[in-house]
Amino acid sequence: MESTLKTLWLTTGFANIGLGELLMIAVGGVLLYLAIAKKFEPLLLVPIGFGAILSNIPIADMAGPQGLLGYIYYVGIETGVFPMLIFLGLGALTDFGALIANPKTLILGAAAQFGIFLTLMGALALNFLPGFDFSLQDAAAIGIIGGADGPTAIFLASRLSPELLGAIAVAAYSYMALVPIIQPPIMKALTTRVERRVVMEQLRPVTPLEKILFPLVILLVTALFLPAAMPLIGMLTFGNLLRECGVVERLNKTAQNELINLVTIFLGLAVGSKLQAETFLNVQTLGILALGAFAFSIGTASGILMGKVMYRLTGGKVNPLIGAAGVSAVPMAARVVNKVGLESNPNNFLLMHAMGPNVAGVIGSAVAAGLLLALVGGGN
Repeated sequence: MESTLKTLWLTTGFANIGLGELLMIAVGGVLLYLAIAKKFEPLLLVPIGFGAILSNIPIADMAGPQGLLGYIYYVGIETGVFPMLIFLGLGALTDFGALIANPKTLILGAAAQFGIFLTLMGALALNFLPGFDFSLQDAAAIGIIGGADGPTAIFLASRLSPELLGAIAVAAYSYMALVPIIQPPIMKALTTRVERRVVMEQLRPVTPLEKILFPLVILLVTALFLPAAMPLIGMLTFGNLLRECGVVERLNKTAQNELINLVTIFLGLAVGSKLQAETFLNVQTLGILALGAFAFSIGTASGILMGKVMYRLTGGKVNPLIGAAGVSAVPMAARVVNKVGLESNPNNFLLMHAMGPNVAGVIGSAVAAGLLLALVGGGN
């Protein structure tokens, strides 16, 4: 009887759970709190947080090679399929009209990617401190957090540094969720009240033909100059063509709704499966989280500074605030720009103007990922 009770006890969570697992379950709870109570990126933080809890329950082995989360991770993340399908749905959801109407904002989206490459160097610099040992591929995967694009960060990390995927994904999505908190102080610190009050001219109408040709042109340019970016750019442009061609509405609606919703659930659970205590709780993870905050702040600042340059070159016709939307947190960054603009001038509606650099940032982060993959990907 005593032996039976002892065996039964050893199969319980009480007997097998450690401090690390308890801490990571608490982290999962915090992510759920931010998603549910604070409404920070709930579509992603809810499955990520719940996945973190499931993956740290002892004995169950949900995130192991034979566990459900392990299977989901292998099928969707290790192969890179989930991020590409997310880009397909994102393309179907995104109206590129603001960028087409004002193509100069592409420069703002490109400028905001500066944080990616600066963070890459920062990750390598951490190697001079005890406890850090980032390879060039690790540093490249960490740097992409600066693009504030979760699927792109997951795609590149799965190719270059799969062992750091959990920390990179959590950092990317956490800072995306915290856009309304992180960006406004940076925006106000780098712009004057006069600059924030600038009212921009209404965008010109964009024809249906322009919207159909745009994804095809982007596809062709990427194919010619940077084929390594094709997995993400190809899916983004295909999804956008479904939206704009006007003859496949059923496919367009599926990409916008059922497909992206299903993939988002599985993507979040798969990311959560990498938040296991034994792999997540180390000094390198803390370094990645710190670098992520640095990357996102630098990306925001560089976009604003380029906006200030355009403000001067156009004689005050460009509001520098829209440069902050150059990070690819669509459409939250554009909404934050609009909110800060309205605080300075109640008649200043910048949402559509900010959508130009915002969607340019999506393209820019995917191109940056392709560039890093081509340069440091090696045999991966």
